[in-house]
Amino acid sequence: MKKIEKLHSILKKMERVLVAYSGGVDSTFLLKTAINVLGKDNVLAVIASSETYPSTEIALAVKLAKKLGTNLLLIKTEELSDPRFAGNPLERCFYCKSELFSKLKGIAKEKGFSYVVDGANYDDRLDFRPGSRAGRKLGIRSPLKEACITKSEIRENAKKINLPNWNKPSMACLASRIPYGVKIDNVILNKIGAAEAFLRKKYFKQVRVRHHANIARIEVPLANLKILLNPRISKNIAEKLKKIGYTYITFDLEGFRSGSMNLTHLKKIKNG
Repeated sequence: MKKIEKLHSILKKMERVLVAYSGGVDSTFLLKTAINVLGKDNVLAVIASSETYPSTEIALAVKLAKKLGTNLLLIKTEELSDPRFAGNPLERCFYCKSELFSKLKGIAKEKGFSYVVDGANYDDRLDFRPGSRAGRKLGIRSPLKEACITKSEIRENAKKINLPNWNKPSMACLASRIPYGVKIDNVILNKIGAAEAFLRKKYFKQVRVRHHANIARIEVPLANLKILLNPRISKNIAEKLKKIGYTYITFDLEGFRSGSMNLTHLKKIKNG
């Protein structure tokens, strides 16, 4: 596949890379490919832990990284302490990624790695991603995007090389469940995290709980809506989420849409 050959060529020219690693299929595929192309000693995976990302996901990412045999470093980011992020403006992700990438650049310089790379793919250019601007500003490279490799192609190739998370549902930070302009704090993040953890454990592989004050808007793939329409299950879900702190529990009839909180803003950009 010419795209994979191009990815290999890009990585070879980099010689030594620090991979911004999250445990998702994109960054895992990039990490594994970098190890295969450059060798273990020329690759460092760095996982960032914070309140905006479920601790269970961090634990899974660490476990998988160790299975891949990579050099691994776990750091902590504190985006909630930045009022520019916590205020939840449209550019929220820019401030988050600016902190993360700045720390990664410092680590790369200290440990002698030529480049910091992330797992952004070619499809990501179609979404509203201020974090990408932070990456460009700080000189972060996105080899998968540069090689024009799409999400489906990443999954296909990850399956070929037997990565255990090749079909893992996409996972974004918990702040992405909160409407822009609503201040982000630990109380809200914990509610969202607890609600999604319950739903994922009991019923769904892919789920989002969108936070609208005292309303929880649940998004699942359309094929799973029939599960939500089961009276016993819907009652169980409502009772659990009310205990977590929500007053009203709703199901989105349009189903799961990655980045659905960005839809209104994307329309404004396109109409421009």
